Formats: sequence, structure tokens, C-alpha cells
Amino acid sequence: MSVFGIGLSYGIATLVVMFSGMPIAFALGAVALVFMGIYMPAASLDTVTQNVYEEMASITLLSIPLFILKGAAIGKSRAGQDLYLALHAWLHRVPGGLGVANVFACALFAAMAGSSPATCSAIGSAGIPEMRKRGYSGGFAAGIIAAGGTLGILLPPSITMILFAVAAEKSLGRLFLAGIGPGLLLVTLFGVYAVIRFRQEYAAAQAAYEKSGTAAAILARDEYTLAERFSMLPRVIPFVLLLTGVMIALYGGYATPSETAGLGGLLALGLIALIYGVWRPSDLGPIMKSTIRESTMLMMIIGMSLLYSYVMSYLHISQSAAESIVAMHLPRWGLLFAILAMVVVLGFFLPPVSIILMTAPIILPPLRAANFDIIWFGVVMTIVMEMGLIHPPVGLNIFVIRNVAPDIPLSEVIWGTLPFVLLMMAAVLLLCFVPGISTWLPDLVMGPDGSR
Repeated sequence: MSVFGIGLSYGIATLVVMFSGMPIAFALGAVALVFMGIYMPAASLDTVTQNVYEEMASITLLSIPLFILKGAAIGKSRAGQDLYLALHAWLHRVPGGLGVANVFACALFAAMAGSSPATCSAIGSAGIPEMRKRGYSGGFAAGIIAAGGTLGILLPPSITMILFAVAAEKSLGRLFLAGIGPGLLLVTLFGVYAVIRFRQEYAAAQAAYEKSGTAAAILARDEYTLAERFSMLPRVIPFVLLLTGVMIALYGGYATPSETAGLGGLLALGLIALIYGVWRPSDLGPIMKSTIRESTMLMMIIGMSLLYSYVMSYLHISQSAAESIVAMHLPRWGLLFAILAMVVVLGFFLPPVSIILMTAPIILPPLRAANFDIIWFGVVMTIVMEMGLIHPPVGLNIFVIRNVAPDIPLSEVIWGTLPFVLLMMAAVLLLCFVPGISTWLPDLVMGPDGSR
């Protein structure tokens, strides 16, 4: 059979197995093993475990469960809620300040946890009820948290970016730095939209009040004294200092990503023990259980995805696909658009981890040939994958929100997230026209990347 036929059957088999409901890790591994048995020497099956181990024996990948531990320690304690309440107290005078506070809380928590679902769950469990209590519509409240949660895969320490750095063989520190500018851009866009949307809902509530005389909750204003605002800081500042210290250790060259992740995890456990009294085995049990469960799931997906990619490369599927894309002689930006469109379609069905590990061998060679900055592309691709977290049919963050706020209809959640999808599209366009938003900080801190 020709390489095209093998590649086509490989792709169809993957889709069939995935749509059968089999977990992604086992689906990828099963397809890879079947095609190894059919098209590769019998002796290759004896090296499956060796190949998977060698692919996963990366010191950078070790940081994933350690960052997950840090996020679980913060997410399973009251740290996330206290962070949110402190931001709300300081921003309550801003029109739509509660929505803006949720956006900032999501950004800060994402920078501590590195996980989108963890961010949605931790901030949403406190933020959505508070917004609903003050008259925010269900869709608006859900959209803010779902979109804010996507920052977990863009702001460092992003687990998705760790995998992209491994797949692209690029500096993880440089990639982390490249995500900060676009992350702040999205935080600004989300915050501005929250203010505008709040003004619209406030005006509607004002009109309803003048017409019927019934005051909506959104017309009520919280008031905090200066003393109350400062009283909320002692519990929040240590975690902000933890985030700052971890970033300084990483970008200052004082520690490797794995060492930084380990230090962050231990300090997070120490802080929740000191501040919240979370130190007993019964208290630490849910944290460890969550860490082991999520780490095992991710590492299984990574291992099987790497085996899947290895088979693609051995059968010359990925090389042929890259050559076919190059042979189309698309304009430089046409090539980028085609690749990002493919990522959007894959985002309908797959999580970011699988998209990166399955597509990297195919899309990176033609992008390098077209002289695209791979670090910049990693950031753009991450934002595009963020869209997949808040649009159907998969929309992982949408279903996290459904668990946090089951009283909000799914249709309202989806409509509430769509404006944020459009804002992400606008951010991608802006990054295409002004790539320096992403590249200026890593160039400033680490010097120009000579491998571009």
C-alpha cells in the first residue's frame, strides 16, 4: 500500500477508535500497536516499552506532575477563593469590577496552577455564585470564568506549553516568557469586554427598575472599608510571592523547570499548611489523589501520543504529509492559516495535549521551512487551542462550568463564551500583525533567538 493509503487508513482508524468512546490514551496506543503489527517488523513490537520510555525520559516532562501538585494544593484549599475575594474588594468600585476581578483572579490562579480546568473550578466555585447574587446573567458569569480559565494553558507554568517545548525541541523558559505578553493582552480584552457588557446589563436593570419599580440585584453596590481591603491581603500575598519567586528562579537561571516545579509544589504545600492548617493526612488526601489522577492521565496520553507519533514517523506518514503541504506552494500566511484551521477543527474533538503531540511532527517542518518563529507560533497555536476549550462539542471548560453551576442552562453557557472566542480570534490577528507582543520579552530577558 502507498504511503498515502497507509496515512489515510491510519487517520480513519484513529477517528473510529476515538469515536467509539475509548479513552484517548488507549485509543492512540491501540491504533499505533495495530499498525506496528501490520506494517513494521515483528521485532519492533518488542521495543514498544523501550520506545515509550525513551520518549518520556525527558527531565522537562518531570515538571508536569510537580506543577499539577502546586495547582492542586492551591485549588483544593481556600487560596483560590481568598484570591478572588481580595481582588473583588479592591476592584469593586470599577464598573463591572466583579467581572474584572474574576478575570484577574483566573489569570493569577492560572499562573500558579498551569491548568485550565483547575482554574475554572477553583475560581468559578466562588465567582459564579457571587456574580449571580449581584445580578449578572448566567451566560455572562459563566463566559467570564470559562474564558478566564483558558489562560491556564497560556500563562506560565502552562502544561500545554511544556509539551510544545518538548515536541518542538525549544527552550521552555523562552516559550513561557513568550506567553506573558499575549496573556496580558487577553486579560485586558476580557476585562474591557466585562466592563462593556456590565454597563449594558446595568442599563437594562436601571430601565427595568424605572419601569416597574423593582430593583435588580445588579443595582446593588458592595462597599468595603480600607481596613477590610487590607485585612484580605495577608492570606493572598504569600501565594503571589510564591508565584513571583518561582518565576525569578526559572527565568533568572537559578533553577531548571523541574527544580522550579518541585520547589513551587513544596512551598505551596507549606503555605496551605501554615495559613489554612491543611497538613493532616485527611486534608492532604484529596490533594494527592487529584495530583496522581491528573498526572497519570496526562502521562498516559503523552506516552501513547509519542508512540503514535513514532509509528507515523517510521511509516513516513508525517514526513509525507509535511512534504504534501510544502508541495502545495501555499503563500507563507496561507500555510499558517491552513495549519491553524486544522488546529481549530481538531479542537472540536481533542484536548490541547493530544493536538500538540499528534500534529507537531507534521506541522513544524513546513513552518520552519517558511521561516516562521516556532516560539511565536507556539503561542499563537496555544491561543487557538484555548478556543477549543470554550466551544462545542468538546469545550472542556464548558463542562467544568456545568459542574460548578448546574443551574445555568448549557445553551446560556455556550452563548456566554462566544464573545470571548471572538476576542481570542482578534488577539491571534493582532499577534500576526504585531509578533513583538510575544517575542519582545523573551528577547529582552534571554537575548535574540538565533535558531529562528
